[in-house]
Parts: sequence; C-alpha cells; structure tokens
Amino acid sequence: MAVDLDGTLVGNNGRVHPADREAIAALARKGIATTIITGRLFSGTRAIAVEIGALGAIGCVDGCHLVDVGTEHEFHHGGIAGETAQRLREIIERLEPMTFVFARDEILYDERAAVYLSYLRTWSKKNVLVDDVANHHRWSDERGITGLVSVGTEEQMGRLRDEVDGILSGRASATVFPIGATGNWGTVVRAYGYSKGTALAWLARHYGRSAEEVVAVGDWYNDVAMFEVAGRSFAMAQAPESVKQAATGRLISDAQSGGGIAEAVKLAGLL
Repeated sequence: MAVDLDGTLVGNNGRVHPADREAIAALARKGIATTIITGRLFSGTRAIAVEIGALGAIGCVDGCHLVDVGTEHEFHHGGIAGETAQRLREIIERLEPMTFVFARDEILYDERAAVYLSYLRTWSKKNVLVDDVANHHRWSDERGITGLVSVGTEEQMGRLRDEVDGILSGRASATVFPIGATGNWGTVVRAYGYSKGTALAWLARHYGRSAEEVVAVGDWYNDVAMFEVAGRSFAMAQAPESVKQAATGRLISDAQSGGGIAEAVKLAGLL
C-alpha cells in the first residue's frame, strides 16, 4: 500500500483517522507493508510515518528524496545543484514570485512569502526565515536544493514554468497548479525525471514487490504519476475530476471525513 499524506492519510484536522490507522495495522499483521509517498520533506513526514508504523523506506518531495524512517538512512537524494541551481536561482530572482526553497530538509522563505507559510508549514518541521530566499548560500551547496514551491498569479506561474522548461530542459521540471479558491497559483520545481511514479516503482522493488502489486491512494495532481504505475489506485472524494479519472477507483471518503485508506483497503480486497 502506497499512500499520499495531505488530503489522504492526513485529514483537514491534521490527524490520521482511527479507521485508517487500524487498517494499516491490520495490513501489517498480514505482512503487507504501507509506505508513504508525499510532497512533504522528510522532517514533516517522519512523525506520521512512525505513528502508523511505516518504519521502512518512504518517498518525500514527490520522489526526489528516498529515506528509511527507522534508521533515517538516505537511499537517494535527487537535487538541483551546480550550474542548474544557479540558473534556477536567476529565474526566481528575475520573476520575483513568493518562493519557498527546500534544502537540507528545511524550508527557506523570506518576508514576501511569509503570508503563505501556513500552506506549507506542515511540509517540514524546520521552517527558516531568511533575508532573501533568492540569494541564500544553500543555492551553492554541493548537495543543491531538493526543490521549491513558488506562488503567484496564473500568468506569473506560467512564465516560471515556461522558463524552467526552456532554460533548464532535461535538468529540472515545473508543475503549475491552482491553490484552492485563493485565485493564486503555485509551481513546484524539482529535478528532472522524478515523480511519485518513480518513487512508487523504486519502493515496490525495495519491498520485493512488482509495481502491479501496489495499491495507491491519493487526492491531487501529483498523485496521478503513481496512479499510472500502481496496479490499483483510488482517488479521494475531494480529488479534482482529472485525478479521479486517472485512478482505477473512486472513494466516498474525503479529507474531512477521513477513512479513505480503510475504504481503499476493503475495495482492493486486502482485508
């Protein structure tokens, strides 16, 4: 079982629903592992993974960071480094979107982006206010940055995506999405070639399974990539229609009611 966090395993109240916790425990008793594949950083994921007993390998930052929860051993980190990081920094500096940079398991932000911190606060336990996020020493770190999220108008985010896709083609990728009913849009930028789908494929091999044996549950656009790889997949009730269409099944449970994992487990015949 591979599960998304926000809106899927974790409800609107920020907690794991008891029915989902019980279903995951029942799977474990049958020898079926549950792993997490999330957009969050490891520091914002580990406590929940421990809570549900998912102590093995998980995928963070949409598959860019693969880590063992129990030992904190890092299997892989797909960062944006060197000249690619500097070119991305120049794009951010020129377009001036509100930006959160993921680096060394921290979220860096400046005063301009602080208004959106509540949107990302749960993604990491380490949120660091800096003078200017576009001119921070982490951009020059040999490890690079793990990714970033920018917020702005639809037009501004479209320009950011186009510049990343053009200038950094084959080295970084950008995904644009609406932010609820705020009227603003967001852009996620990460190293090229990584997705929740690549994470699911790697995790399946790690756990000695084929991707076709994995049941995936999610609710957002970035979950489509793992739906396309998993043998079976379920979309939460509040998921956008295009996300539901990409899944093999639709759930009645939503982020408010919780219980989506328990429902998916039953529909998949795992319990």
